[in-house]
Amino acid sequence: MADKAENICPQCSSILNWKNQGYFCDFCQQDVEKQVFCPDCNEQLEKIQACGAANYFCNHCNELKSKSRVKVQFQIRAETH
Repeated sequence: MADKAENICPQCSSILNWKNQGYFCDFCQQDVEKQVFCPDCNEQLEKIQACGAANYFCNHCNELKSKSRVKVQFQIRAETH
Protein backbone atom coordinates (compact mmCIF):
# COMPACT_ATOMS: atom_id res chain seq x y z
CA MET A 1 0.00 0.00 0.00
CA ALA A 2 1.40 3.41 -0.91
CA ASP A 3 0.78 6.57 1.02
CA LYS A 4 2.37 10.01 0.88
CA ALA A 5 5.30 8.86 3.04
CA GLU A 6 6.17 6.17 0.48
CA ASN A 7 6.42 8.55 -2.49
CA ILE A 8 10.20 8.22 -2.70
CA CYS A 9 12.49 9.14 -5.60
CA PRO A 10 13.91 5.97 -7.19
CA GLN A 11 17.21 7.75 -7.89
CA CYS A 12 18.09 9.55 -4.62
CA SER A 13 15.46 8.30 -2.10
CA SER A 14 14.21 11.84 -1.36
CA ILE A 15 10.52 12.41 -0.70
CA LEU A 16 8.70 13.40 -3.90
CA ASN A 17 6.58 16.53 -4.16
CA TRP A 18 3.45 17.13 -6.22
CA LYS A 19 4.17 19.78 -8.87
CA ASN A 20 2.51 20.65 -12.20
CA GLN A 21 0.10 17.69 -12.10
CA GLY A 22 2.82 15.12 -11.37
CA TYR A 23 5.53 13.99 -8.98
CA PHE A 24 8.80 15.92 -8.87
CA CYS A 25 12.09 15.35 -7.03
CA ASP A 26 13.43 18.68 -5.79
CA PHE A 27 16.86 17.15 -5.12
CA CYS A 28 17.33 15.54 -8.57
CA GLN A 29 15.29 18.25 -10.33
CA GLN A 30 13.48 15.55 -12.34
CA ASP A 31 9.88 14.60 -13.06
CA VAL A 32 8.96 11.20 -11.67
CA GLU A 33 6.18 8.95 -12.97
CA LYS A 34 4.04 6.80 -10.71
CA GLN A 35 3.27 3.39 -12.21
CA VAL A 36 0.78 0.94 -10.73
CA PHE A 37 0.81 -2.81 -11.36
CA CYS A 38 -1.64 -5.65 -10.79
CA PRO A 39 -0.87 -7.72 -7.68
CA ASP A 40 -2.03 -10.89 -9.47
CA CYS A 41 -0.52 -10.73 -12.98
CA ASN A 42 1.99 -7.82 -12.71
CA GLU A 43 0.53 -5.99 -15.73
CA GLN A 44 0.30 -2.19 -15.60
CA LEU A 45 -3.10 -0.99 -14.39
CA GLU A 46 -5.39 1.68 -15.77
CA LYS A 47 -6.50 4.35 -13.30
CA ILE A 48 -10.23 5.09 -13.37
CA GLN A 49 -11.53 8.17 -11.57
CA ALA A 50 -15.23 8.74 -11.02
CA CYS A 51 -17.25 10.55 -8.38
CA GLY A 52 -14.09 11.58 -6.53
CA ALA A 53 -12.83 8.02 -6.06
CA ALA A 54 -9.85 6.44 -7.80
CA ASN A 55 -9.93 2.78 -8.78
CA TYR A 56 -7.60 0.58 -10.80
CA PHE A 57 -8.57 -1.76 -13.61
CA CYS A 58 -6.50 -4.63 -14.97
CA ASN A 59 -7.14 -5.19 -18.65
CA HIS A 60 -5.34 -8.54 -18.48
CA CYS A 61 -7.42 -9.94 -15.58
CA ASN A 62 -10.47 -7.94 -16.74
CA GLU A 63 -11.35 -6.80 -13.22
CA LEU A 64 -11.05 -3.96 -10.73
CA LYS A 65 -8.16 -4.12 -8.28
CA SER A 66 -8.16 -2.76 -4.76
CA LYS A 67 -6.03 0.33 -4.22
CA SER A 68 -4.64 -1.32 -1.08
CA ARG A 69 -3.32 -4.33 -3.04
CA VAL A 70 -1.71 -2.69 -6.07
CA LYS A 71 2.07 -2.55 -6.54
CA VAL A 72 3.39 1.01 -6.91
CA GLN A 73 6.68 1.95 -8.57
CA PHE A 74 8.21 5.35 -9.27
CA GLN A 75 10.39 5.92 -12.34
CA ILE A 76 12.29 8.97 -13.56
CA ARG A 77 10.30 10.28 -16.52
CA ALA A 78 12.18 10.06 -19.81
CA GLU A 79 12.97 13.45 -21.29
CA THR A 80 11.20 14.29 -24.51
CA HIS A 81 12.92 16.59 -26.99
